[in-house]
Amino acid sequence: MSAQAVRYMTDGDRVGAIAKPWTASPVHVGPPILLAVYLRAVRAGFPSPADDYLDAPIDLTQTLIHNAPATFIMTVAGDSAIDVGIFDGSLITVDRSLVPRDGDAVVVDVNGERSIKIFRIAGGRSSLTFGNRRYPEYEPGSDAEIDIFGVVTNTVRRFRR
Repeated sequence: MSAQAVRYMTDGDRVGAIAKPWTASPVHVGPPILLAVYLRAVRAGFPSPADDYLDAPIDLTQTLIHNAPATFIMTVAGDSAIDVGIFDGSLITVDRSLVPRDGDAVVVDVNGERSIKIFRIAGGRSSLTFGNRRYPEYEPGSDAEIDIFGVVTNTVRRFRR
């Protein structure tokens, strides 16, 4: 993030915060657990007669995590990122080794407050925005301390607890 963008960041954003505690360990990858995968995507509309063919099993750990020592799992609290598919109660994987690109959801510390924002680059300047169009423009203060913790790489949304 450029120093210029940092100048536009602020604190006081508690919406979309990452559930504490912040102390965390990287993901530990154990033995693979292979799960069956249907060959065709399940339709959200009318069913297809070919939906019952299976593909090779996959290991979700290998599918979701590409750099285990740099990857963390966090629980989301709040709704500031719902437009990018990150919901209250979702689990997210965060990879600290990735450099954010325009449009990435990132976990960011702003003056010690951890939250999710959308990383933007426009006109050679980087900035952070909310991922919920109902929220106002993110107007940071001029002296905010900003640290991008990592890039959100996946989300898992629980439907039954």
